[in-house]
Amino acid sequence: MAEKKLVEAITARDEDFAQWYTDVVKKAELADYSSVKGCMIMRPGGYAIWENIMHELDRRFKETGVENVAMPLFIPESLLQKEKDHVEGFAPEVAWVTKGGNEELEEKLCVRPTSETLFCDLYSRIIQSHRDLPKLYNQWCSVVRWEKTTRPFLRTTEFWWQEGHTAHATEEEAEQRTIQMLNIYADFCRDVLAIPVVKGKKTDKEKFAGANSTYTIESLMHDGKALQSGTSHNFGDGFARAFGIQYSDKENQLRYVHQTSWGMSTRIIGAIIMVHGDDSGLVLPPRIAPTQVMVIPIAQHKEGVLEKADELRAGLAAAGIRVKLDGSDKSPGWKFSEQEMRGIPLRVEIGPRDIEQGKCIIVRRDTREKREADIDGVEKTIALMLDEMQADMLARAEQYLAGHVSTAASYEEFKDAVANKPGFIKAMWCGDLECEMKIKEDTTATSRCMPFEQEQISPVCVCCGRPAKKLVYWGKAY
Repeated sequence: MAEKKLVEAITARDEDFAQWYTDVVKKAELADYSSVKGCMIMRPGGYAIWENIMHELDRRFKETGVENVAMPLFIPESLLQKEKDHVEGFAPEVAWVTKGGNEELEEKLCVRPTSETLFCDLYSRIIQSHRDLPKLYNQWCSVVRWEKTTRPFLRTTEFWWQEGHTAHATEEEAEQRTIQMLNIYADFCRDVLAIPVVKGKKTDKEKFAGANSTYTIESLMHDGKALQSGTSHNFGDGFARAFGIQYSDKENQLRYVHQTSWGMSTRIIGAIIMVHGDDSGLVLPPRIAPTQVMVIPIAQHKEGVLEKADELRAGLAAAGIRVKLDGSDKSPGWKFSEQEMRGIPLRVEIGPRDIEQGKCIIVRRDTREKREADIDGVEKTIALMLDEMQADMLARAEQYLAGHVSTAASYEEFKDAVANKPGFIKAMWCGDLECEMKIKEDTTATSRCMPFEQEQISPVCVCCGRPAKKLVYWGKAY
């Protein structure tokens, strides 16, 4: 009975997707609610996934010359006010510190919602010559945005992320870096998280406050909603002019730098849950899974079983596989349910009969496929199965994405697609903000991006019928 109850504790995805998501976050022990409203506690299960994300992204950033720094948590009000569009964009979400101990502060301090102004302040002091460029800095930190509605990982008042901030001599270099970082995010999602994405540019309405242009990767969740999964912004020289960040070029002329900013946050863990999870809980792609294999001894009270299971675990660990042994006194059925709930890619079952035959049973988390394997050389078998599972998970996610993109040439088709076809809707747009606002008002769908790969579905805007300028991916979003 106990084994059944563990899985029953999860609401079915198709019954109530939002509740299913919350159940998985809690039961898989990824995060918990804290005593601070809107803030979450990342538990070891969730933080271990974030650590793997950090290590892999950090390695990719550093390969392109990026260096890590740490900036202050607080921003003086006067510093935040320097870039008008930027401060207006963040004003509703800012948390302020007005007292230090018992004394009122002379100047309010903002708890960083993002750190552009801090980096600009630093760059204005350390960049003098073209020899000081480019500056390629990144920081791993948490930021605070006062959110009205929150959900673990997807939207919390405090969340963890990386924010890259770079300064360049020319507009071309800045644009090149903006696209380069977007591609790093897209490749990481595809190759490591098994999540395919749509790459493109945000409309002016959806771009980052203070940016010239914002580029995004958009992924599609199992319920057909989009999730903005990473963004890269080209600031041009707007921030440089506001903060006086100038350098002398090779001809000794004073020039303003061109800047970029790019970030990916813990909300990507929400994407992993919602793209790959099932009614039994989490399903983790092997490359990001903190534990790739769980060894579960069967009839472990019998002589030699635990020892052989631990020997198997040690062999896998020596082969570079992230492995654990569940030697607890819970029943095997309970252990299976727990391994499934936590999304561990493979489990290895080994009991007295298996040991006699020199065999073990390997079970895949995603398909539940069972495979008998020789204990001798099992490391190679498992490495191959992990690669197979990674590839299969990506293929399934790609198939799901491809099957959930509809096209609409008329407004009637568009409204029908929003109401009845979960996923992305490709439709033409005239470029007018009024049409973008009307679509959101009428359907709750928003522009997700103008994809790099443009096509023409129709010569006219889906909303107003005037000549179309861009193909846009639209959708309901988190």
